[in-house]
Amino acid sequence: MSTTPSPDEREAAPPIRAIPARHPWRWVAAAIVLAIGGIAARSVVTNPRFGWSTVWHYMFADTIMRGLVITIELTILSMVLGVVLGIILAVMKLSPNKIVAGASELYIWFFRGTPLLVQVIFWFNLAALYPVISFGIPWIGPTLWEGSANVLITQFTAAVLGLALNEGAYMAEIVRGGIISVDEGQTEAAQSIGMTRRQTLRRIVLPQAMRVIVPPTGNETISMLKNTSIISVIGYAELLYSAQIIYSRTYETIPLLIVASIWYLILTTVMYVGQYYIERHFAKGAMRNLPPTPLQRLRTKISGVPA
Repeated sequence: MSTTPSPDEREAAPPIRAIPARHPWRWVAAAIVLAIGGIAARSVVTNPRFGWSTVWHYMFADTIMRGLVITIELTILSMVLGVVLGIILAVMKLSPNKIVAGASELYIWFFRGTPLLVQVIFWFNLAALYPVISFGIPWIGPTLWEGSANVLITQFTAAVLGLALNEGAYMAEIVRGGIISVDEGQTEAAQSIGMTRRQTLRRIVLPQAMRVIVPPTGNETISMLKNTSIISVIGYAELLYSAQIIYSRTYETIPLLIVASIWYLILTTVMYVGQYYIERHFAKGAMRNLPPTPLQRLRTKISGVPA
């Protein structure tokens, strides 16, 4: 006997309604998070000990602005030098020459294995080891140039050396990871048409490796910005030390630390946005259709026309 419903029975049957699954605990978790956030926000806004009037008073003070400029200069210069050094060290580490590869590994091991703070203090006190710094042909040649270490190794020089040399060790591993992520067939194809190792690296491997290199490099740049605060230990007036100069005189420690923190947050936010668009640029070769940017999504919501 057939159990298939007749056309009349199918028409008489009620339509099937899809009932979405309920997740009450999600709403409970959201309520708890909102409650905690509200309590924290109320405490920050209403607690007079935060000294918000003092924060706004010193937000654009000349001392803070000079420290902010120095922080940006240190970040850019140290990061550029660190990236260049990292590329050189990565290529050295991938070299078939064991001595060259070993020298790179030794450098990376040393600078990743010692604290950045120790390195900065060491460079600042280099004159204790080498009072005079000279350049020339080792052992047999004349000295081409020499100068006092106390004059050469200023606070700014010690800061850049400490930050850049340390960053070079980390960038070396990032670049090396990006290079080895490129399929070996790309290198073999380039060599088969007569390209040298340098041409292959510059024209074939590095452009493809950038998709892997850019995200961690962006993170390293943000870390570099915050690591410049370490330079305050040698008395160089970057952003944090500039705030310390003021609160050592006014004893308004918390408000001045909030000022420095706000500027760090502003700069890191700008870097986040820049990193997003750089990653998007290098993703063009790997994705057929790039996802819309936040600005494009906002424009689509307002106009109703897809970007």
